[in-house]
This record gives sequence, C-alpha cells and structure tokens, in this order.
Amino acid sequence: MSWLVDATLLGSIGVALLLAAFLLNLGKVLRADEWSYLGLNFVGAGLACYSSYLIQFMPFLVLEGTWATVALAGIVRRSRKPKTTLGLVMLFLLALEAVGPVYAQAPPKARTYRVGWLSPASEENGMSNLEALRAGLWQLGYREGRNMSFELRWADGKTDRLPGLAAELTRLNVDVICTAGSQATAAAKSATSKIPVVFANVAFPDQTGLVASYARPGGNVTGVAFVGPEYGKRLEILKELRPNLSRVALIYNPENRGSVLALGETQRWTKNLGISLEPHQFRGPQDFPTLFAAIEKKLPDGLMTTADPLIASHRVPIVEFATRHRLVSMYPGLEFVEAGGLMFYGGSIAEMYRMAGVYIDRIFRGAAPRDLPVEQPIKFDMVINAGAAKALGLTIPRTLLLRADQVIQ
Repeated sequence: MSWLVDATLLGSIGVALLLAAFLLNLGKVLRADEWSYLGLNFVGAGLACYSSYLIQFMPFLVLEGTWATVALAGIVRRSRKPKTTLGLVMLFLLALEAVGPVYAQAPPKARTYRVGWLSPASEENGMSNLEALRAGLWQLGYREGRNMSFELRWADGKTDRLPGLAAELTRLNVDVICTAGSQATAAAKSATSKIPVVFANVAFPDQTGLVASYARPGGNVTGVAFVGPEYGKRLEILKELRPNLSRVALIYNPENRGSVLALGETQRWTKNLGISLEPHQFRGPQDFPTLFAAIEKKLPDGLMTTADPLIASHRVPIVEFATRHRLVSMYPGLEFVEAGGLMFYGGSIAEMYRMAGVYIDRIFRGAAPRDLPVEQPIKFDMVINAGAAKALGLTIPRTLLLRADQVIQ
C-alpha cells in the first residue's frame, strides 16, 4: 500500500464534488434525481473511495464505496441503456485502477534522496532487515544510484556506539534516518530534532518516550511498532504445545527500554497460565557464556526472547542452545525459525521494514512525521518448524497445525 500526496489530491477533488452536489441540491439548482446530481455524487464518491483505498483507510473506503454504489444505482435506474451506462462506469473504474499505481509508485521529483540507516547489529547479522527496507522502497520506485542512496551505520553489537553513529548521520544531513529498534531510535532522536526518523522493530514507543502517542507521534519520529499482547500470546501457544510447561526462560536486553517493557508484558500473562518466567539479560555476544551457564544451572521447560534487534542478530547461537538442550521455544521473528528454531508467532519483522519504506516515501512527498500515526501489524502469523519438532521428539497438536500459516518441513 502507499500513502501519498496524490491520494490526498484525489480525495480532495472527490470531496469537493460531493460538496458541490450537496450545495447545488440545497440551493434547488439540482434535483436529487437529475443526471448531473447523480453524476457528481458517483464521481466524487468514487474518487474519495479510491483515495481511501490508496491510503488503506478502511472506514472511509466502506463509506465512500457505499455512497458511490447508491449513486451508480440511481444512474442505472435513470438510464435508457443500462448496459451501456455500466460499461462506461467500468471504463472509468479501470482507468482509475490503471493510473492510480503509477501515481502511487512514482517518486516525488527528480533528485537523489539520502537515507540514513542506524542499527545496533552488525552488517552480517542485520542485513535481512536492511534488504526488507530496500525492497519496500524499490516497490515505490526508488533505485540506488539513480534517485536514492544509503548511508549505513552498524553498531556491531556495541550499543554504546549508537549515539556517535547517530551524530555522524546528523552531520551528513541525510534526508531521513531509518532506525532498527528502540535503542537506535532513541539515539537518533537525541541526535536531531530536525531530520525525520522512521523506526521499525520497536516495542511500546509511547511508553519509552519515542513518540507522544500512536495516533499523534509529535516531533520528528514515527514508524512501525509491535503490538503488546503478542508476547502473552506466544506464551499461551507454548503452553498449548506442552501443557505441563511450568518454567520458561526469557532472554531480554536490559539496555533496551522496549525489551524491558516486553518482559513486563510477558510476566503479566504468567499467573493465569501457571508459568514461572525466568528473565536472563543479554547485552551482546560477550554475555553468551554467563547467559547459557545461568540457564543450564537449572534447565527450564521452554525458552523465549523479546523482539530486540540485537538479540535477533545473534539468533543462531540461541537457537542452537535451545536445540542442544531440547527446550521447546517460541520466537518473535521468522528469522529464528529459518535458523532452526521451533516456532514463531507475531507480525512480520520484514514487513515492518517494508512499511518503513512507505513512511519514508510519504516524508519525501512532504508529510511531517508528527502527522503520521505509528503503524502496528494487523496480521499475525504462526510458523512451525516440523523438522525442529521431530528433532526434539515433539508431536505438534493438530489444533496448532491447523492454525499455523506455515509449517516448515
């Protein structure tokens, strides 16, 4: 989907036509059953409906679509040749469908935009997120070397480097900074109040002070965030997989405020599920020896992690540890399952970065971050690794297999 200035223009024209029809009818210039009145309503509602489709605003899409349908019914009823009328209407709709994507995907004007990228991960471990962002921008018509370039900054797992890297991007005066996770976003927000910042893979941005609210972010920061109940749902699915589950280790990043809040959200679900949650801190790969030793000291029944970019960038050792100790595991990103992990539930992280590309496009077209509501996933996927289950000697309940969006053999 694409939000853009052109969609706003189409919607404005549509609403203007509807207002004109209303005022002309109110002034008794046009009667409600006249061709011109019905035509103004159909074209106006049609344009407004298509504008709502382009920006994916469902309430207005339904409202304007119904309005256009009622006007169309009136036109067909008045027509002596209803088949011909319907044919002309279909041509009008097909023209909108053909022209709309061209408007949606054409970059705003001929210039080279510079996108800053700030991630706590290393290039090797965090490249999949950058590629998802590139894919989102590619779909909108942006091409590196032609109308867009990247300034890449990787912290290589050393989060204390993030403020300095954010300052570098600010000095370069890039057009926008895209950040991976809460810590990178906080560093970028502290470094600049002028350059727009678009985040992805962030939890609880309102509670961490990154934005004022989801609906009205304020300032220069906006983006795509997780939904809090995802964390409890993951725990619930683990319990369904292994009903006698009583102790679960949770790896979180204590230096990431969003990760800490995710820990609290998960703990909120434990009482009703009869589970004891055992938090373990992870600040970087240097923590693996003590982290794994602490978990091994008294092995739990299951393992989870919060959706932290730094943790995700070191997913392979975590997945291998869970497999080696035959722990049932639930992860916040598909990349964990692709690395051999057992299960994933949640919104797609790759889709979050593709959506960040949509936000960047809107900003290049003149939108202000403070006016762009924070987006949250509306679709949640469950992916099960059948091969990992077999290696653990697990039989996945049929109820879970039927609900799974994908089963990896």
